[in-house]
Amino acid sequence: MQISLIRPDDWHLHLRDDDAMASVVAHTAERFARAIVMPNLKPPVTTTAMAMSYRERILAALPQNSDFTPLMTLYMTDHLSSDEVIAAKNSGIIKGIKLYPAGATTHSDAGVTDIRRCYPALETMQKEGLPLLIHAEVTDPDVDIFDREQVFIDRHLQPLTRDFPALPMVFEHITTKQAVDFVRANEGRLGATITVQHLLYNRNAMLVGGIRPHFYCLPILKRESHQRALIEAATSGESHFFLGTDSAPHPQHAKECACGCAGCYTAYAAIELYAELFEQVDALERLEGFASLFGPDFYGLPRNRETITLEKREWVAPESYQFGQDRVVPLGSGETISWQLVR
Repeated sequence: MQISLIRPDDWHLHLRDDDAMASVVAHTAERFARAIVMPNLKPPVTTTAMAMSYRERILAALPQNSDFTPLMTLYMTDHLSSDEVIAAKNSGIIKGIKLYPAGATTHSDAGVTDIRRCYPALETMQKEGLPLLIHAEVTDPDVDIFDREQVFIDRHLQPLTRDFPALPMVFEHITTKQAVDFVRANEGRLGATITVQHLLYNRNAMLVGGIRPHFYCLPILKRESHQRALIEAATSGESHFFLGTDSAPHPQHAKECACGCAGCYTAYAAIELYAELFEQVDALERLEGFASLFGPDFYGLPRNRETITLEKREWVAPESYQFGQDRVVPLGSGETISWQLVR
């Protein structure tokens, strides 16, 4: 059995940099035509010049004859200027500005401490039509980690959608039923990406039978009821939900330690894993919309013309991949995957 899709795009991706990036970028380039590349490097990508330089490094690391296109982003800080927003828009290569609440996830220490400080920049983004990409979690230590997305919606996202009604926004890697409901209530104004790990797994996968660090990501996996809501949204055919892997490679030793970092590496088989989920709920005919159509429509970009083919053929995910001078353990390592990309 085979299925063909218009070549998909990944609307949320971490590539890292230098040798580490060179080890993993081909996995994405083989499956996706374009990807929104996250800016949380060290130091973060805070200027148009830095984004242009990072893009050149990505292009240089691609396999020969690859036609993959990285779509760049800037890292929002309390000090982002309107002039920088305009420069980003005029560059033609920057497709969004990423809001990380300070301390919310990996390499987010330089993130926003008070969203109100960013209102001048947000006003310019609204005028220029440059999307705001949101990691929607509060970081207050007194808020339970499983509730941080819901609190962000109530405390910050509702005011943002009220104060900037014409600003395109992407609610990144949604993980709760409340997020699904909020996106639907703001249909036409708000897009949302959904990762494959939040579709295939819930928090039991991470915690039952011992802690499994390679399932640890932020936002964290939630309970099964939220997983069901995400599956229903992703497979609904509604155009405001689209593919974003949030694939985030980390060295094996940095995951398997006393204070392991957050992130799941899925780029090695991302579209295959999404196909597995869509098949499980008898919705394969809706995979193309979610993976290939709704994202470019939201960003105002042309749909891809070429296609990819997936074949129903089992294979076993490797235990690890080279990652610079280290190894990265993919999500699902050693497990059987039922779909394979036809090369």
